[in-house]
Amino acid sequence: MKDPVTPHIGQPPENRRQAFVKLCWISLWMIYLAYPVSDLLGGPHGAAARIAGWILLALFLGCYAVLVLRRTVAGGGCWSPVRGWLLGAMLLISLATCFTLGDNWLALYTYTAVSAGLILPQRFAMYGVGVVTGCVAVTGLALHSYGAVLIPITLSAFLGGSAMTGLQRLVRTMQELREARQAVAALAASDERLRMARDLHDLLGHSLSLVTLKSELTSRFMDQERYAEARAQVDDIERVSRQALVDVREAIGGYRRPKLAVEVAAARTALTAADIYADTDPAIADPHPGLGPDEEGALGWALREAVTNVVRHSGAGHCTVRLSEHMEPNGSRSLCLEVADDGGGAKKAGHGNGLTGLAERLELADGRLEAGPGEHGRGFAVRASVPLRAVTGPVEEVVPGTVQQ
Repeated sequence: MKDPVTPHIGQPPENRRQAFVKLCWISLWMIYLAYPVSDLLGGPHGAAARIAGWILLALFLGCYAVLVLRRTVAGGGCWSPVRGWLLGAMLLISLATCFTLGDNWLALYTYTAVSAGLILPQRFAMYGVGVVTGCVAVTGLALHSYGAVLIPITLSAFLGGSAMTGLQRLVRTMQELREARQAVAALAASDERLRMARDLHDLLGHSLSLVTLKSELTSRFMDQERYAEARAQVDDIERVSRQALVDVREAIGGYRRPKLAVEVAAARTALTAADIYADTDPAIADPHPGLGPDEEGALGWALREAVTNVVRHSGAGHCTVRLSEHMEPNGSRSLCLEVADDGGGAKKAGHGNGLTGLAERLELADGRLEAGPGEHGRGFAVRASVPLRAVTGPVEEVVPGTVQQ
């Protein structure tokens, strides 16, 4: 579930609303146009100078729209000679307007620096921003601009261009991260397929070889009319094939059983994709002494079902996943998984089909399910508990006041 309004950094907008939001953020830079526009409206210029000023300003904004607005709102685009010519045109217009119309037009250098930081290749972007900043300082000094005018414009040009350069690096890093996640997922799936193929080969290789051998022996006994011995071989074939079927079912069942380490990683991915902040305990993926495979599978199903409900129905912005160990009244230990959100689930709390099935699955593992409003009546919380087995083996006693070496 993606946010239909908030645009994602480094990705083109998916709808008109996201495009409008990006356009609004970019439009904040337009505040610097107040200087040249006020100069054209109230400055001491003749009619010809005003007309030329409006034409040059329109050309400048057209270049800016092609280089920055179109790239940011529509997405995509890389360096090309055409973009270089447009960037050069912006720099020339900035120089021409400043020397002909006055230092109020120094503000155009800010847009030129932003365009340089966005359009130039990463290894040249900061050099381009530095060149534009130098042009601002040289132009201002040539026009004898006051420090109160020159210093803010110079700083805005340098900081704006530098910020755009850093933003482009962030965008590239996020794109590489997405590609890396996809590669990791593909490698994990490939490794899982190889492991399953290896395990099935180990399980079935011996059994099928034995079935083939006994089938050949049965055929020989039938040819020799040794029917009793042939019947015994057929019984062995049936026993071996049944055992092979049981082994395959157990192996597949083990693969289908959820693992907490896998499920918590999947939960983070699902919550992040839904623009929900995932606050997960890193210790969930660690081994837990006394936690059996059936109990771990039940907790894995609980985590999957709870996160699915948060993504689909809660409307939350924050989700917390915690795993803690508790002591039961009878002296046994239990492990409790809690998934809590800050959404509106508490208003319509109740056990649907998913939670009902989850409760039944936990009962098979001698566990229990609790679901209801979160702390202070806000949000919704799901708590799944399973018993921990007694840990066998020697336990070292540590005497208070001593230090173990």
